[in-house]
Amino acid sequence: MSEKTNPQTKDDAVEKSNPPEETAVHQQVEEYGGGHIKACHGRINGWLIVVYAALFLWALYYGYTYWGGLGPGLNY
Repeated sequence: MSEKTNPQTKDDAVEKSNPPEETAVHQQVEEYGGGHIKACHGRINGWLIVVYAALFLWALYYGYTYWGGLGPGLNY
């Protein structure tokens, strides 16, 4: 569609509720879809990173220990 038939331009798609001059980058909120979807910059908590690492290590252990074979009780 052309600009005349579709007045919404790329600049209209991302609306900033907090201009960059007023707030820090990590506090800015971007709104999409007329305010129905909101996105902000953040960080991952340290405890969540530890949980991800523990689950990954457990998955490696489980895959190495129990991968293959005929299944439980079928050791022929």
